[in-house]
Amino acid sequence: MNFIDKDFALHERALRFRGQRMELLSANIANADTPNFKARDLDFREVMKMAHVDVLRTTQSQHFELEGGVLPDQAAQKFRVPFNTAFDGNTVELSVEQAKFGKASGDFQATLSFLENRVSGIRKALKGE
Repeated sequence: MNFIDKDFALHERALRFRGQRMELLSANIANADTPNFKARDLDFREVMKMAHVDVLRTTQSQHFELEGGVLPDQAAQKFRVPFNTAFDGNTVELSVEQAKFGKASGDFQATLSFLENRVSGIRKALKGE
């Protein structure tokens, strides 16, 4: 079943990182009134680019082999620059965070639906339908 692991590895990472992003956004919303709280976000494109590093292999003896491939959680987080600064040092803008959370939840659901369709297709192929 190695082909299944390879086929679903990218989707598993995408769901994990999308879930982490939703956790960060919900923490931002929860701390909207906390003085000096800095809004954080996860750059999904950058994280997924770094997640592909582990599929690179060397083809010649002069090439360096890369290790890892997945960014640590803290390294992937970035602070958001607010449109309007608050007097108490808080950088959370509730309307922006809510909009980003809504989009992130839609992206998570789309990735999950795509993965469910792939599993359904494999299941049908194994049953011979």
